[in-house]
Amino acid sequence: MFEVEEEMKKIGFDNAKYISLQSQKIRDRIEQFGDKLYLEFGGKLFDDFHAARVLPGFLPDAKVKMLMELKDESEIVIAINADAIEKNKRRGDLGITYDLETLRLIDAFRQIGLYVGSVVITCYTGQPLAQNFEKRLISLGIKVYRHYPIEDYPSNVSLIASEDGFGKNDYIETTRKLVVVTAPGPGSGKMAVCLSQLYHEHIRGIKAGYSKFETFPIWSIPLKHPVNVAYEAATADLNDVNMIDPFHLEAYGKTTVNYNRDIEIFPVLNSILETILGESPYKSPTDMGVNMAGFAIFDDEAVKNAAKQEIIRRYYNALVSARQGMADPADAARIELLMKQVGVTVKDRPVVEAALKKAELTDAPATAIELPDGTIVTGKTSSLLGASSSMLLNCLKVLAGIPDGIDLISPTIIEPIQKLKTEIMGNRNPRLHTDEVLEALSICAVTSDVAKKALEQTSKLKGLEAHSSVILSRVDENVFRKLGVNITFEPKYQTKKLYHQ
Repeated sequence: MFEVEEEMKKIGFDNAKYISLQSQKIRDRIEQFGDKLYLEFGGKLFDDFHAARVLPGFLPDAKVKMLMELKDESEIVIAINADAIEKNKRRGDLGITYDLETLRLIDAFRQIGLYVGSVVITCYTGQPLAQNFEKRLISLGIKVYRHYPIEDYPSNVSLIASEDGFGKNDYIETTRKLVVVTAPGPGSGKMAVCLSQLYHEHIRGIKAGYSKFETFPIWSIPLKHPVNVAYEAATADLNDVNMIDPFHLEAYGKTTVNYNRDIEIFPVLNSILETILGESPYKSPTDMGVNMAGFAIFDDEAVKNAAKQEIIRRYYNALVSARQGMADPADAARIELLMKQVGVTVKDRPVVEAALKKAELTDAPATAIELPDGTIVTGKTSSLLGASSSMLLNCLKVLAGIPDGIDLISPTIIEPIQKLKTEIMGNRNPRLHTDEVLEALSICAVTSDVAKKALEQTSKLKGLEAHSSVILSRVDENVFRKLGVNITFEPKYQTKKLYHQ
């Protein structure tokens, strides 16, 4: 009972209330316009783990469940930028290109029964890889449309809302009242797709409207609330900055939060809407949104604490990305300022100090993980196991109540795997990665009750915090991600090699 109460203290967000409020808000917005609503969907529709981390209680599939409430009246249009296809742009979290992510999204939507109407390739100028992707989609039976670059977009309103602007774009044929425009990643042109459709629908005499769904920043909580600051940390590479919405303040005398890009573009967007519709339905960027997340927060302190931890994690992620040559070091510097803003340092992440102390004591890489009761379990590098593998087994032992001196995996099981890795597969590192350890543990669980008991604890790892004194391999990183462990690394490698697999 005590453990349940401790867990409940961490929850601060009512997921069921959110789904109910959000789906009703979208229904209201559809009714406001009459025939059709184009909803620009920012952020992740699937697997929104950022929201789940900063709003404890928010489920990663909450947005999808919300859409399922509107399943019979909605369809999906996926926008992908032709230049992103040409440059083989990849999603940082999944490591796959935008074109493959588009296919993954289509499969995911279809699997849960949501209708994907089409894919629109934006900024199309005949790029070879974009043409190949278009052919591939058509061969798979997916409708494809093209949207083209418009000179001086978005400032030249008279050109944009004309036959030589949006008029040159393909008209996307849709059949449902709610058209959700989403994308495999940022910079895909979702807003332009929505506005282009408004232009074409208006010509056809169809009453269509535009609205925007961005979970962050949350407009109904304070500007410097850690949840909103965590959004700035998550988008440090984009230079997004949260701001008070001056248009909303002037129109209604109420303080709300938005971010710089939406505020900067609003006068132009408003002018485009006026040109297409005759008058704009909105007086501010906040008006355009339908986000109800703020109204589902019931424990502000729990949410604040979770968001502060996310800011520290983002700081470490930025440091590591800079070390890998994949990001500007200035990103980490910006997040460090955000940490000062909410009053936290890396010392507020207990697993950091624990991992570094263990590494210093052993003069080798070490890893630490924090259990729900505050207990910290560490792992050190040995001849058989890497530090992360060692930590994982030690953690499972503690969770299962197994004495430290008992081996979960016999060395006689580990040694043949090492021989396979080094002598047959050609790997130089004989130590077992976390995936290999879990596989070996699964095999042992068939004949060992102790191993079976340890393996049964893996579901309890979800949501735990961990830290490594060195950058982990992609294999280990992916295993921890799949287990739901929030792991961070020091921005250094175990070796001084130039190439790290």
